[in-house]
Amino acid sequence: MDKKLDMTRIPEHIAIIMDGNGRWATERGKERSYGHQAGVDAVRRITSECTRLGVKYLTLYTFSTENWNRPEDEIAALMGLVLTSLEDEIFMKNNVRFRVVGDVERLPENVQKKLHETEIHTAANSKMTMVVALSYSSRWEITNATRHIAQLVKEGKLDINNISESTLDEHMVTNFMPDPELLIRTGGELRISNYLLWQIAYSELYFCDTYWPDFNEEDLHVAIADYQQRQRRFGKTEYQVENEK
Repeated sequence: MDKKLDMTRIPEHIAIIMDGNGRWATERGKERSYGHQAGVDAVRRITSECTRLGVKYLTLYTFSTENWNRPEDEIAALMGLVLTSLEDEIFMKNNVRFRVVGDVERLPENVQKKLHETEIHTAANSKMTMVVALSYSSRWEITNATRHIAQLVKEGKLDINNISESTLDEHMVTNFMPDPELLIRTGGELRISNYLLWQIAYSELYFCDTYWPDFNEEDLHVAIADYQQRQRRFGKTEYQVENEK
């Protein structure tokens, strides 16, 4: 489907809410963990295809802070998948750097260790950065950033009158990457679920009914093609944008 895509307008950063693993498994009479395993296969597909298309950042909502409220056996299965899915095949074969954002200290120590090792091991990869949002929520991130800024003000290192949007940007855990141009949510739900709320202020949103385990390269192309049909105005009029071309 590449011929339908404008390869000069591939989003630099795509963020995805990978929803529908549990429902996909339940509809097949399987345990929810079976759906999460199938979801890892979708991660491999989409990571490889995003790399091929020239996407520079792919951020995947893997486990939210609210997900800690799920049954313990499902959480354990998810943590196990994190450990087994951080494999060289995904990162080294595709020249992909791995980064993680979230309240990582809440994770089991063996998971923390594996995440850290993978970040170090892939640090020199340069074709794309795959960011996993793990034990993450946007409200947690904004609260965390606010605490850091307040501490700087308290210590006299920052004048309160100099706090700006850029100040918040600098203290977000996502400060190493640009905001997403495109946010995709699979699974049919029409909500953001506490994901990158600060960063998606001007992102294009795309929702589809496909469960994440079934989301494939063709579905990704459809989402990007839909994005490319939109005019990104950032508060300007259509006339202004057209005349800037």
